[in-house]
Amino acid sequence: MKIIVTSIFVQDQDKALSFYTEVLGFVKKHDVPTGKYRWITVVSQDAQDGTELVLEPNEHPAAKEYQKKLVADGIPATMFGVEDIQEEYKRLSENGVKFTMEPTKMGNFTIAVFDDTCGNLIQIIQR
Repeated sequence: MKIIVTSIFVQDQDKALSFYTEVLGFVKKHDVPTGKYRWITVVSQDAQDGTELVLEPNEHPAAKEYQKKLVADGIPATMFGVEDIQEEYKRLSENGVKFTMEPTKMGNFTIAVFDDTCGNLIQIIQR
């Protein structure tokens, strides 16, 4: 058994797709109409057959509340791995991404946290 799809709630699918592809550098895998919303997934450029991230609309009241409470408590919704966190931090900062935590050493790892502009905090980690 392996993880093939995971999701993150977003306030606006178009804005999220733009941020996750144009700013973060993911690649759009699927964009399928499903009524009022779309089934949109993105993947890593270097693993396009790997785990897909669904940009899930947060229309349900529980999803909105979940997002708000995580952000209020400073809890990231998910984590992405990077090869060089200092380089990613610099690249993203130069592209206007707002960090709530600069790269910080935590044992054998270094982490940083940023706002995805779509209602979430995202953690990046260098192992």
